[in-house]
Amino acid sequence: LKFNLTEIQETQIHQGFQHLLQALNRPSNQLQLSMGNAMFVQEELKLLDKFIEDARVLYSSEAFPTNFRDPEAAKSLINDYVKNKTQGKIEELFKGLSLRTVLVLVNYVYFKGGCLFVSEGNTRLVLCLQSYFYFSSASSVAGQYRGGCHLDLETPYFRDEELGCTLVELTYTSNDSALFILPDEGKMRDLEAKLTPETLTRWRKSLQPRRIHELYLPKFSIKSNYELNDTLSQMGIKKIFTDADLSGITVVHGAALDVDEEGTEGAAATGIGIEKLSFQKTTVRFDRPFLIAIALKDTQSIIFLGKVTNPSQA
Repeated sequence: LKFNLTEIQETQIHQGFQHLLQALNRPSNQLQLSMGNAMFVQEELKLLDKFIEDARVLYSSEAFPTNFRDPEAAKSLINDYVKNKTQGKIEELFKGLSLRTVLVLVNYVYFKGGCLFVSEGNTRLVLCLQSYFYFSSASSVAGQYRGGCHLDLETPYFRDEELGCTLVELTYTSNDSALFILPDEGKMRDLEAKLTPETLTRWRKSLQPRRIHELYLPKFSIKSNYELNDTLSQMGIKKIFTDADLSGITVVHGAALDVDEEGTEGAAATGIGIEKLSFQKTTVRFDRPFLIAIALKDTQSIIFLGKVTNPSQA
């Protein structure tokens, strides 16, 4: 992960991740968040006892002996584990396993936020109206979706003229937040290319309270699956996929996120300074493809990042 081992000891890195996982998994009445790791290992392979103990203590990781010579049974074992840990949101992380598989690494996260609130008076944002969502400016196709409108609310807002997008942040009852990012027409691809940690940090520092006259937001659901071997190789993680002894490793990632009138529920698995208020009347309509980032208050960690292109598929 490109830590500089001349500046920080390896032990400190592991302890840092241990502390982070413990903080994220801390029980809360207003927020459900659980995350962890699991290893499914071919039965004949013997993991070192110290490795098993370190993985358990530092990374909340479990190890399960698995018979990959029976791919269907192994697939069911892994998928049932992930389904249980994500409250049924990820039902089929793996659609199939190769006979060559000897190890599956799983990372899961489950998040359920309460109702979305705005800062003034803890007014609930209701998602219950009928409106239109424009899927493509090129084809000018419009379709109905279930969504909602809130009038005259005060919430963090930023208009980024440089990148051509509008940002609105809504908070949950737990004070964690959802950042909705609406690119200008035809700007989605350019914006995605510039979606760096530096951009996200700049946005969060630029958000300021703004009175919004009308805010329209759709109800939506996202589900996606990705095979990450090629992606990780492009990031420089190559040896584990090409080494003769480790070529049986497959990495997949599945994610799901729902936003509706009850709040936000999401799951994923991988095999501000305050200034003067502006009283300018503002209308924001999320009626075309947009981005959403779910961030945790305590760590400022983004745990979900997704794109809504067609909410009617929810």
